[in-house]
Amino acid sequence: MTGFAGNEKQAHFNHCRKSSLPFDRRVWQEATTLKQSGYEVSIICPVGKGYDKRYEVLNDIHIYRHPLPLEADGALGYLVEYSTALFWEFWLSFKILFTRGFDAIHACNPPDLIFIVGGFFKLFGKKFLFDHHDINPELYEAKFNRRDFFYKLMVLFERLTFKCANVSIATNESYRKIAIERGGMSPDRVHVVRSGPKLDRLKIIPPVPGLKKGKSFMVGYVGVIGKQEGVDYLLKAAQYIVYTMNRKDIHFGIVGGGTELETLKAFAAELNISDYVTFTGRVPDQELLEMLNTADVCVNPDVANDMNDKSTMNKIMEYMALGKPIVQFDLTEGRVSAQEASLYAKRNDYEDMAKLIVELLDNPELRDRMGKFGRQRVEEDLQWPKEEPKLLAAYSQLFSK
Repeated sequence: MTGFAGNEKQAHFNHCRKSSLPFDRRVWQEATTLKQSGYEVSIICPVGKGYDKRYEVLNDIHIYRHPLPLEADGALGYLVEYSTALFWEFWLSFKILFTRGFDAIHACNPPDLIFIVGGFFKLFGKKFLFDHHDINPELYEAKFNRRDFFYKLMVLFERLTFKCANVSIATNESYRKIAIERGGMSPDRVHVVRSGPKLDRLKIIPPVPGLKKGKSFMVGYVGVIGKQEGVDYLLKAAQYIVYTMNRKDIHFGIVGGGTELETLKAFAAELNISDYVTFTGRVPDQELLEMLNTADVCVNPDVANDMNDKSTMNKIMEYMALGKPIVQFDLTEGRVSAQEASLYAKRNDYEDMAKLIVELLDNPELRDRMGKFGRQRVEEDLQWPKEEPKLLAAYSQLFSK
């Protein structure tokens, strides 16, 4: 849970996601933009790897971190995790209220129970802005393949969150449509603020040939290593490329951590492709940049389902910022973001993905054209400075009479 505070208005940023700050790039970009625009910013978030101080000040932003010991798995796990998070968010919100003060709460989901915190402080005249990061009903359906009582409960929580919010922010037009149609928000109170990359962070640097492990080409991936990210499809595509297409000149670099990392390492061994795949785990930005800048093609194997179809993936715009051509499954928001910077495989068809990867690797002119298109699109339309005025417009409305 995350929140902000400012010179004329104080706001408090409640951040209930599993990633800590400043690791969560979207939230950190929002926080720094608001700080630079005259707001005083406080953040509540969980501790994370490399960010374990319970309190620190970075860039004049006050960060309060709380323990979140359980990685949820199953209904009981989520209940414990979310209950723990809500306890700490209330506790630290009161601590900030009586020390630094705040006028508004900027809350990011999951969970959609975060409206309880926002609604409580609204009783005392505080504003509540909801920053819609994940569509939890679709996430539940994707994980458990059913629309049962708990799915309906997720929809209820989502609607209550929107009903409680004075203003909401959507990451794309699909999410804005959900806020209006399913959440019941007035269209003029829903602002689209995309998670655009910052080009001063995503720098184009020389490739590191050693990362290719002696191969001619490398395929790069960056992101969470979880069940919905489809990394298993990428590994199946790699096996198809190596053994069915007999292309043993390609290495795969997979950057990121998550609950499925060890499982997928074992799966790569089972597929007999361990020598063709590097799993880095979560790494510093420099190592991430070295891997992606070395890659000849980047991939987004996100599973084709309702959740991923409606969601904008940060990795797509990061690939584009680095001028990399992309292969991904044919998803609605993936096409909106990448346009001509990507080739689109049939949904959840790893063999088609494999063929498109090889097609790109064998066509340097096409790779160059796609990469240049993606970089130009980020520079002209998608980078974070283009989104900053939209964020500030949402705050202007939040504090308007």
